[in-house]
Amino acid sequence: QVQLAESGGGLVQAGGSLRLSCAASGSGFSIDSMAWYRQAPGKQRELVARITSGGSTNYAGSVKGRFTISRDDAKNTVYLQMNSLKPEDIAVYYCNTVFLSYSDYVLREYWGQGTQVTVSS
Repeated sequence: QVQLAESGGGLVQAGGSLRLSCAASGSGFSIDSMAWYRQAPGKQRELVARITSGGSTNYAGSVKGRFTISRDDAKNTVYLQMNSLKPEDIAVYYCNTVFLSYSDYVLREYWGQGTQVTVSS
């Protein structure tokens, strides 16, 4: 059983910074890719950033240059450093992780519970 625990959301003024964390716990797996998605009110969930097991990253155009995704494999944790936050970044941010189960060598996708990010103008 894999569990994801997110933290770091909150309220910040425009131009400010936040860092989101997502820690995976459990046993019998290895982590493949890790990503952050977000969903704003009335909109579809969208990919914000992804980092592969090899460390390759990709970002949504709207956050490129402002957000940085990183991972600490020793802690099974993925981070999202968000700088120069804008009101349009307001959303619930979800951690997404793809795991390889050692029991059957099947890739499985897990989602965190979401953390709210609010930016005041």
